[in-house]
This record gives sequence, C-alpha cells and structure tokens, in this order.
Amino acid sequence: KMEIKKNCKFTPDFKNTFSMKYKITFLLLIVLLSCFPFEKTDAQIFSLSRSVQNIKFSRWAFGQIGHKQHPEELSGSVGMTWIDGEPYYLINLTPEFAFGKFGVGLDVNFRINKEGKIRNGEFSKMRFIRYLRWGQKGDDIYARVGILDYTRLGHGFIMYLYRNSPSYDDRRNGLEFDMNFGNYGFESVYGDFAQAGVFGIRGYTKPLKLTSASEIPILGEMEVGATIATDFRDDAVVDSNFNGQGSLGIFGLDVGFPILNSSSVKTTFYFDYAEILSYGKGAAIGIESEFHGLGIFDIFAKIERRFPGDKFLPNYFDSFYEIDRFERIHRLDTLHSPGPGIFGDMIIGILGTLQIRGAYQQFDDIPKSGFLHFETSSGAIIPVVIVDAGYDKKFVENFEDIFNLDERSLLYASFGYKPYPFMTVALVYTWTFARDKNGMYQPQKRVESRITFSYPINRGS
Repeated sequence: KMEIKKNCKFTPDFKNTFSMKYKITFLLLIVLLSCFPFEKTDAQIFSLSRSVQNIKFSRWAFGQIGHKQHPEELSGSVGMTWIDGEPYYLINLTPEFAFGKFGVGLDVNFRINKEGKIRNGEFSKMRFIRYLRWGQKGDDIYARVGILDYTRLGHGFIMYLYRNSPSYDDRRNGLEFDMNFGNYGFESVYGDFAQAGVFGIRGYTKPLKLTSASEIPILGEMEVGATIATDFRDDAVVDSNFNGQGSLGIFGLDVGFPILNSSSVKTTFYFDYAEILSYGKGAAIGIESEFHGLGIFDIFAKIERRFPGDKFLPNYFDSFYEIDRFERIHRLDTLHSPGPGIFGDMIIGILGTLQIRGAYQQFDDIPKSGFLHFETSSGAIIPVVIVDAGYDKKFVENFEDIFNLDERSLLYASFGYKPYPFMTVALVYTWTFARDKNGMYQPQKRVESRITFSYPINRGS
C-alpha cells in the first residue's frame, strides 16, 4: 500500500536556501495577483442531452491526490476564490487526525463575498466533516462514512473509481464497509444516506482452503466472489425522453488466482463476468501486481482485456456515473458490442512522497472510445516546491485530442512554494461544472490564491 509521506522534515539549512528578500517578494506577488480578476468565459446553459455528458469536477476529485491525506496535521488557508468571475475571500481549515485505526477528516470553508456574506451552501455542520473512518481499505475491518473517493469492489469490473459526490457544491455522505474473516469476507458501499442511490456488495471465499487441495500452489489460494450492485433511484433507468422507469441492477462473478504473494511482490490473475439486468453482459481477463522496492519505490499495475457484449458497459459505476448516468443508461438500449478492448491502470510512488497515476481505456473498433485519468503529487521530493495536478477526459480520439480542454475534460492544478516549512503559498486552478436551480449544468472555473499553514500535531512522528 502506498501512502503519501506525512509530516515531512526539512534539513536544518533549509532557511538558507532562499533569502528573506525572495521569500517576501514571492509572497507579495501572490497577494498582488489576488487583487486582479482572472478572465472567465460566460456561463453557458447546455441542453439536457448535452449537459448529461459534461464532467463536473471538484477540489476533491482526485481523492488522495487532489486532497492529500496528512493525518495528525492541522492545516488551514486564507486567500481569494473567483467563482464565475465573482471574488470571494477564503478561510479554510482542513485538519485530519488519526488515533490508531480511527481517522477523521474535516473541511471547514468560508467564502465571503464583498458584501461580507457567506456564500450560499458554505455554512453547514455536515459539510464540515469530510469523512470518518476505521482502518484502511484492505484491512480485516474497514469502514468509512462521508465523502467516498474512488471506491472499488473486487477487481473493479462493475464498480471502479466510483465517487459519490459529483462536486464540492453537491457533496453526499455515503458508507464503505468491509470485513475479512480470512477464508471469506465481504466488501460493500452505499452512496448516499439522504436518498436512494448506489449500493453494492461483494462476498468472497476461498473454497479450497477447507479441503486437502489447500496446499496446492496458486490453486489452493483461489478466491471466488459474487457481486450485486444497484442504483435504487426511480430514474436509474430512463426512456428515450429521460423519464424515470425504475431502478437498475448488475450482477457479477469473479475468480482470482494469486500467482505471487510475498511482502515485496503480489500478483493476481483473474477473470470477471458481469450482466446488467435486462440489458447485456460482458467479461474480462486480467492481471494486477504490486511491487514494493525497499521503501524507495512502489508500483501498482493492472492490465485487462475486455469483451463487452451488446448493451453492456464495463466499470458501469465509475467516477463519472453521478454526472452522466442518464446518458449512460439511455445509450445501453442502442449500444452494440464495441468489440474487445484494453484497459490499464498504473500507480508509481517514489520515496513514499512522489506519486503518479495513469489509467486508460480504449476499444479496438471505436475511434472515440478513449478514457484517460491522470494524477500526480510531488509531495516533498522537490524542496520548497509542491505541485499537484489531475486530469480526466472521456471520448478521446487520438493523442492530440488529449490536450484539448472542452466539455469532455476536467482539470485540477496547484503550484505551491514553501517559504517556510509550516507555510505554503499556492495558486489553484479548477475547471468544473455546477448545477443551477433548474438542474442544468453550467461551466464553472475556480481560481484561488491561498496561503496554507500546517502544523504537525504529533512532532515525534
């Protein structure tokens, strides 16, 4: 498991790296930039058929990257935010605490306009709590309540990178709950306590562990799983006019064979089958591996060959589901098998702090079927400079198309400078979409200049 390094220490001669003059100059530059509005495009209301294809993005879209996890660190920010051209003064506190296996993440934001009024929706007790958790994904007991970042069931053929909160302004509280009893267990997710929503559960067992075949290499460790996932909402299925027709259900079976299982290398070969009830079915065969290199580097790699049939989409519950679910179910009725395709995902961690992730999907016979996910965080590997970025794009046609920002894209980028170990001065750019009072999506660009202060609560760590 890879974790971003916490409470990073700096060498004693850090303060001599840059003179006080340059630190003050840089700080003044950021403050001056805060006084000028950035150019914005006018908000445009899209038609329903187009709006459901738009990607809505938020500050938290990249989970562990866009919002770096620093347990036992008290941090906060002051600065300016421009939302659709309107400036807001920003006060932000994001403490995260860990007490053994228990963890809590808070997110206290106040955006105040020039009249001195707090932005609508900012002040809410429930919004202040980002999550409560017990353990980590993969532990024998794992539970998380609140915002869910990139949830996965099994190998991910049905649910992979699912996010229950489409944006900062549309945050929802859900639950992840897993238990592992050794030779059997389950993992589960529920997307929204406030209303009917996405629910999924996967039970699994190692059937040969209780037989004489348990000592057979690879075969004895075979794991068999079954998944049921559903969207309970009345409009999870829609007709040609997007009228709700009821809930949606998906059923799946999977089997995995751990080829290697040591402290440094874990490799699993697997097969997945899934069926969207009343629609279509598909299958996948793949391999995923974890490499841990003496604390210097960590690598997770996954490559999968997919065979979707008619009226079937792999990873149906993914990071875009809460945005384009109407368009997605509408497409199933007329969707013919795109033919076989390839899916890959890789995470690289270096020195426990630099992290890079890239995922891509492409079907052989469809030119505009590419789906890209990229994220990176420099952590403390570059002295005094912090860079965080994330980028998602769907319907990619070719390599050049990746770099065209449009309604198929979402982007988060932050460039920060640390004049002192406890202070970060940063510019943050977010391209997102927000829902208006009529439920339509409008483009929303956020540019923030902020000064963040952090203090490690546990100095001995």
